Amino acid sequence: MIENTLMLPKKATIWEVCPRDGFQMERKWIPTEEKIRLIHRFVDTGIKHIEVTSFVHPKAIPQLKDAEEVVKSVQDLTDVKFRALIPNVRGAERAIGAGVKKLKLLLSATDSHSLANSNATVKDAQAKLLPIVDLAHKSNVEISGSISVAFGCPFEGKVPVERLLSILEDYRKMGVTEISLADTSGTGDPKLIYDVLGVMKQEFPEFIFSMHLHNTRGMAFANAVAALQQGVTIFDSSAAGLGGCPYAPNAAGNIASEDLVHAFHEMGIETRIDLDKLLEAAKEVKKTIGHDGGSFLLKAGPNSQLHCKPAGQEKLG
Repeated sequence: MIENTLMLPKKATIWEVCPRDGFQMERKWIPTEEKIRLIHRFVDTGIKHIEVTSFVHPKAIPQLKDAEEVVKSVQDLTDVKFRALIPNVRGAERAIGAGVKKLKLLLSATDSHSLANSNATVKDAQAKLLPIVDLAHKSNVEISGSISVAFGCPFEGKVPVERLLSILEDYRKMGVTEISLADTSGTGDPKLIYDVLGVMKQEFPEFIFSMHLHNTRGMAFANAVAALQQGVTIFDSSAAGLGGCPYAPNAAGNIASEDLVHAFHEMGIETRIDLDKLLEAAKEVKKTIGHDGGSFLLKAGPNSQLHCKPAGQEKLG
């Protein structure tokens, strides 16, 4: 008998990245207390994983200059795993000192993006991650890696899969086997995502891969489905679809958390997130920032709201 059902995982984990990726592109200062309030709202939706900030130099991203204060102010949320993006050893020291228990390393797939992002080639940038990994291990802190512009670079175009495999091999030598793959420029397509993940999973079966998808060209959810079909169950997303990379021209926001959760639930994939509460949190984010980043649910609402009688229509008979 031919199987006609699309095979998908039954559960998925969502990392809410609005407090870091979503806020970092905003020029207007978001008060620290408002950031903390919104993080609490995210937690109230059932979200258990949050990328809370990045410990970068304040001159690089002024919006995140309050990283320590934000992290210290959410330590009461003990049932949530907080992660911070780390560009260097000093950032790691600050994060660990503030109480962060999981660090995410920053690395690009191409030299052009790496030079723009961290003023170093990929090889040199990856070598500089070693002291961070050592510090994390000594401090009993979890660590994960990342590859930005993994599915297309705004400066160099398509990224050869051999280059990605070389970066993963260096990560393996460091002992880092949890890797976030970012479509930073939103140039990926479902076939590319599926094919690249297939090669990666074959070459590095012990690795845990997650997806960080930007919706620059409206392909993010299609790419998420392709990743699901390769068995990936961990996804980054940002409430209200906010976000973007300062070093990627024309970069748009991440796939909206409410859009991703809504679609997963419609497909029978459990996230343990309350969609109604998440949508309300996204509305608050939009109100605070003054705009959204392209959220479909903020415009159309969930499918469940369609199942009602048109206004004024009376039941007959």
